[in-house]
Amino acid sequence: MTLEFRVQHDVATDATPAPRTAPRGRVRRVLDHLAARRTAAQLRRLDTDRAELADLQRVLSEARAVVDRGWIQHAWFAYLDDRGRTRTASSAAAIEVAGRPLVGACLVGAVVDAAGGPHAVHSQPVQRSLDLVWHALASAEGSPVTWCPAPDIRMGRVRDLTRWNDSAGRTAEQVSGLLLTAERVALHESERVSDRAAALRSRSAGVPVLG
Repeated sequence: MTLEFRVQHDVATDATPAPRTAPRGRVRRVLDHLAARRTAAQLRRLDTDRAELADLQRVLSEARAVVDRGWIQHAWFAYLDDRGRTRTASSAAAIEVAGRPLVGACLVGAVVDAAGGPHAVHSQPVQRSLDLVWHALASAEGSPVTWCPAPDIRMGRVRDLTRWNDSAGRTAEQVSGLLLTAERVALHESERVSDRAAALRSRSAGVPVLG
């Protein structure tokens, strides 16, 4: 065997095979599968958002009913004590109202009561309902809502609503009207969510949405 033949033989037998690449069709199917899963997850989140907005509309409607039954200023709640006397409670003493007959509430107090009462004051339904009310007060109707502000910003907005409620010349009809506007804000937001869901379904048309 000549030297030249041996070199050629060694090169031929020792060469590492080239890596095989996955067929393009298989890669495309994997990518489509992942895209479909992302789309399904986004649609589930949008469904959750719609359900939450419907619940917030209910809270605001019930808060409006609370104001219509009895509206107050300079306190969150008016209630009957054990002797049947009317008492008032500020935000700091709101927990005293739990389980007692409510005879009146301010704007913020009405939202708190409608969303579950004083024990629910820090719950998401209360906080997000107040986001909608503040938006109805401070922003043009139809503009998108800014959700989840920082705690200090949210607290400042609650103070804004309290000052508005307590200002001289304010009427129960104006407070009820603001809550009605907030309900419409929730409806506009729900329509935006529906539009996003429709656009997402349109973009993913032809790709099976997997669970």
